[in-house]
Amino acid sequence: MTSAPPLNNGVTVAVDDFGGAGPVRDLISISFKVSSDPARRSVAACDARRAGMARRLTAERLRCCGLAALADDAELIVSELVTNAIQHSGATEIHLCVIVMAEALRLHVRDGMPGTGTLRRPQDTAESGRGLLLVDALVRASGGDWGTSGDGAETWCRLPVPEGGQP
Repeated sequence: MTSAPPLNNGVTVAVDDFGGAGPVRDLISISFKVSSDPARRSVAACDARRAGMARRLTAERLRCCGLAALADDAELIVSELVTNAIQHSGATEIHLCVIVMAEALRLHVRDGMPGTGTLRRPQDTAESGRGLLLVDALVRASGGDWGTSGDGAETWCRLPVPEGGQP
């Protein structure tokens, strides 16, 4: 795995191209520090930039792997899962792992804090609360699945790789 020194105040990115050997074809791991305030109602600007960075790195890596067809959905899913981890966990560090396999793309966001995200049906006038509904809709439409780890410290999803879309 190729790992770069921390970037921009504590961001670490590691990339591994497995060259088609074994079930994992490509992996990118991103870890970054965030503000710690479990009572926050909105995401701090510096943390929003971290979510944007995670989103862009994910999309670019998928394009490099020949999976441009999954980039838009993955970008939105990463954005929602990372933002949820920042906004609701109170964690000080977030980890994103993007794993390209022969048959599926796996996205994992770990905040290390117990508790599970739940689908909510917000009121029509609510300004937030639809993130996991979007994730659920995108994942189901593609034939994938999503969930949380037993302790709730990680949210994951799996999207099938389209035929001919393998790296």
